[in-house]
Amino acid sequence: MRPFAILFAVVANLTLIDAVVKELAAGYLKGAAAFSVIPGFFDLAYVENRGCAWGMMQGHVWPLAAFGIVALAVLIWKRRAVFEGSLLCEALLYAGIIGNVIDRVFRGYVIDMFDFHYRAAYHFPCFNVADCCITGAAALLILKGLLKK
Repeated sequence: MRPFAILFAVVANLTLIDAVVKELAAGYLKGAAAFSVIPGFFDLAYVENRGCAWGMMQGHVWPLAAFGIVALAVLIWKRRAVFEGSLLCEALLYAGIIGNVIDRVFRGYVIDMFDFHYRAAYHFPCFNVADCCITGAAALLILKGLLKK
């Protein structure tokens, strides 16, 4: 199988997984109290995020969607220099950007559902599958850069 076909298949499947999980969250969690998976540590919740990471830029849906589209275009254009042959990093980043852009364009917000916290004292912002893909790609690219030197 050619690398482009593999890349396309992985991106399409990750984007589909993200969309399905968001639909499940909307169907089962919207309007309900958070569901505790690991009490005092991890809940499934329904959050409509009209901003970006950590709730920044709330209400700026269209500029964020445009930024995602431009970022995706630049990454595709400069893919050889950015990813240096790392198909996994490339697929994760593309899928994450596409998943969140789809939400912003068609819903006007991004659905987040994974809620980590330590009791009531420490709380990490809710996130979704697309965010996991973006974070995973960034971590792998940083690791790859560190190991290269």
